[in-house]
Amino acid sequence: MIFGWKRLKNSDYCSSIFPFFTINPRQKEANWPTPATGKKLYTPLILNKTLPTTLIELFKQSPLLLLFVVSAVGYLVGSITIRGNKMGVAAVLFVGLAFGALDPEMSVPEIIVSLGLVIFIYTIGLSSGPGFFTIFEKQGLRNVFFVIGMLTLSAAITVGLHFLFELDAATSGGLFAGSTTNTPSLAGLLDLIENSNPGEVSNLSDHAVIGYSLSYPMGVFGTLMAIFFMRKWLKIDFKKEEAELQSAYPISEQLDRATVRITNTDLAGYTIRDIYKKIDGRLVFARMNRGSETSIITWDTRIELDDQIVLIGSKDTLTRTIDLLGERTEYHLSDDRRIYDVRRMFVSNPDIVGRNIASLNLNERFPVLITRINRGDMELLANSETVLEFGDRVRLLAKREDMPEVNAFFGNSYEAMSHINLLSFGMGIAMGLLLGMITFSLPGGINFKLGAAGGALIVSLLLSKWRRTGSIVWTLPHSANLTLRQFGLILLLAGIGIRSGHTFMTTLAGGSGGLLFLCGAIISTLTAFITLFVGYKLFKIPFSFLTGMVSNQPAILDYALEQAGNRLPTIGYILMLPVALITKILFVQLLYLFLG
Repeated sequence: MIFGWKRLKNSDYCSSIFPFFTINPRQKEANWPTPATGKKLYTPLILNKTLPTTLIELFKQSPLLLLFVVSAVGYLVGSITIRGNKMGVAAVLFVGLAFGALDPEMSVPEIIVSLGLVIFIYTIGLSSGPGFFTIFEKQGLRNVFFVIGMLTLSAAITVGLHFLFELDAATSGGLFAGSTTNTPSLAGLLDLIENSNPGEVSNLSDHAVIGYSLSYPMGVFGTLMAIFFMRKWLKIDFKKEEAELQSAYPISEQLDRATVRITNTDLAGYTIRDIYKKIDGRLVFARMNRGSETSIITWDTRIELDDQIVLIGSKDTLTRTIDLLGERTEYHLSDDRRIYDVRRMFVSNPDIVGRNIASLNLNERFPVLITRINRGDMELLANSETVLEFGDRVRLLAKREDMPEVNAFFGNSYEAMSHINLLSFGMGIAMGLLLGMITFSLPGGINFKLGAAGGALIVSLLLSKWRRTGSIVWTLPHSANLTLRQFGLILLLAGIGIRSGHTFMTTLAGGSGGLLFLCGAIISTLTAFITLFVGYKLFKIPFSFLTGMVSNQPAILDYALEQAGNRLPTIGYILMLPVALITKILFVQLLYLFLG
């Protein structure tokens, strides 16, 4: 590696100018002409051979230094975009493998990997729980059974390749986890190996990580190819799908507001509840001006001719509603802040977190209306059933004189968004670890444990469903959850990469790496093609949703969003993520137990 240039005399080629930099003696006769003369003799400066050795010794002496160097370099590599795609945080694993291959004695403490595993799984469960249970409550079991069936197909293909190529159980489990690009399932497999094979943990864990690492790339590229070709073959029109799903899933719309004057005489005396039933879409009725009096609208408010009403919703819904009610006015009633004001406030009061808006009985305290909620990057229309979460930013309408009291009610503390309730966080993880230690028996005398991964996931899903128990709030602020999740994932990926790097390189050098890569390609590509075809043709699931369902990795979801031109693939991704996580964690352990 060239670091600089030094003009030399013929006898100076062995001199050095810095402790870690020397002149390469093999370059003695090399001519390095300068742009000015083209005749001066230059030689490149390269790293002294003692530097790599010194760094390796430093890494061996300080696992913490090694951990953060791998994390930093991996994060940098993962941010590199190639033709619109990037590896993301998963690159930390491959950088860890590269560092671990330098010396078999380089490693990080096992507690680091376990800590990363538990934090990562627990935070995923907390954020995915509401969507998981919504599937059963609103959409039934069809999509759940569909996803489980497709993962069963993937597991069956893995079993076939296991016997065809005579692989060991740990490698086959790693192939399944890698081809589905599911790190939690790999973590669950490693946890099971440690609990069931105490004398062979290192060897079997290395095999699992190797299978995962070599099949992971095709888990991404195979699915991308399936989405591309199936879209062409099935002649999918994403814009047409978006229009058909608009009323039920207005996720791609931008919210807007408008002031309408009531001119439809047929609607005079109707309540807002009656009018809402005539509207095809979701809408918020904010405030109303009648003569010189301004008030907040409720469901029982009756409209009269010449009333001015503020509406909030998507542009299409607003257009249809205005055509029904009357005419749009150039004057925006919401700009009048003399009596009623509009503010954005953070939800940081733990007393209201985890409760829906209807249960807050806001009208009994002060006239206030919540119109929109910003949660992460999403803006949502609020209704009585909307549940408030830590870190939500609500847009509300209230009297100016009540604003100090409203502010105290919601908390409105930006700093609180990054705080973690260590009582609920610690208790939740402790319950997950205890559940993971329980031994379950299956027919045939097979015993297994959920392990730290499975226990933490199940407990976090249940706690996110309950949200709170008395004064204890189980959920985390959105920003704190994302930060902890990424931190846990980086610890996990860096740790298992460093520990398995030497065995990984040995496998590649031995010539068996190509076979495992081929197996990963077969599992991921075949499963993705069949899933998209069967889901679209037989189950009549919109293709936009299906692309989200097969998006096992963020890079795939990004590609699906780009192809669709809207955010509908996110619906499929969010709804199926908890089901897929649980199923994959269970399947990879069952594969290891039965094949072993």
